[in-house]
Amino acid sequence: MATRRRVLVTRPEPGASETTRRLETLGFQPIKLPLQETRPLPVDDSAFPEDVSIVVIPSASAVHHSSRGLLNKWADIPCLAVGQATARVARAAGFTQVREGGGDAESLADDIIANRPAGVVGYMCGKVRRPVFEQRLTAAGIPVCVVETYDTVPIARDEEAVIDALGEGPIDHSLVYSANAAELLLDLMTRETLQNLFASTTWICISARVAELFPEDRNKIVIAQEPNEGALLEALSHSANRVS
Repeated sequence: MATRRRVLVTRPEPGASETTRRLETLGFQPIKLPLQETRPLPVDDSAFPEDVSIVVIPSASAVHHSSRGLLNKWADIPCLAVGQATARVARAAGFTQVREGGGDAESLADDIIANRPAGVVGYMCGKVRRPVFEQRLTAAGIPVCVVETYDTVPIARDEEAVIDALGEGPIDHSLVYSANAAELLLDLMTRETLQNLFASTTWICISARVAELFPEDRNKIVIAQEPNEGALLEALSHSANRVS
């Protein structure tokens, strides 16, 4: 029986557990070690303009941590979600007119600029983000109401806890979803006690921008064809098949 390849999952919950289940179905051995957690931020539901004509959601966490009052207020407004998974969460939360975007903030901005809305764009997002979406819309003269529904903060773990979580044997692959995750992973891989575990790791990155943060060993970096988890897992499977 072939040894299952060990894949590190560091994304925050609940995504970490969802990804773990998908990896098990695909025949991998997931190693779950969330390095960050998301926390809701207080939102004043009454503080936003009444002329919001479209709601843009760049992540499922923006919906998970949103107040019920805001969701009710904007539920019947057309909604543009970053991808399939976020669209599914938006519909479950009560949004009635949801369509899927191209997978990242840049494509969401392109979509809004190409289909210029009549009113304000409501942007439900996290505190930790690249402000590319709102910057591009502002430059195009499109008003944006930014609503930060959650924050993302590192999880403090001592060295022993990390070693216990990683277990024995090398980490064959690691999924990398964001620039913040890449920076935290770079810290792990350079620790003296962990270097052997990461000596042969292949980094499966969600975008070229994220991949650029890793050392220039291109044999150990794989970039997903599209910025979503489906493409990330497809890249993982292709990488694993090449070395098996």
